[in-house]
Amino acid sequence: MADRVVDARGLSCPEPVLLAKRAIEALASGTVEVLVETTASRDNITRMARHLGCSVVAEEAGGEFRLTIWKG
Repeated sequence: MADRVVDARGLSCPEPVLLAKRAIEALASGTVEVLVETTASRDNITRMARHLGCSVVAEEAGGEFRLTIWKG
């Protein structure tokens, strides 16, 4: 189970990236799960999280994406 969940479905960039970044930065370590609908949001959040030194796994289901981000 994720320490934080960010539901950014229906939001336009850059809002999903900003919400995900805030959630990641609020944790000393742990897991953030982010829900988005577009490949652009998936790609931008993945790039941002990796830039912050996090690991990311993205899964697609029903036209939506679930990104699991681990912060060590």
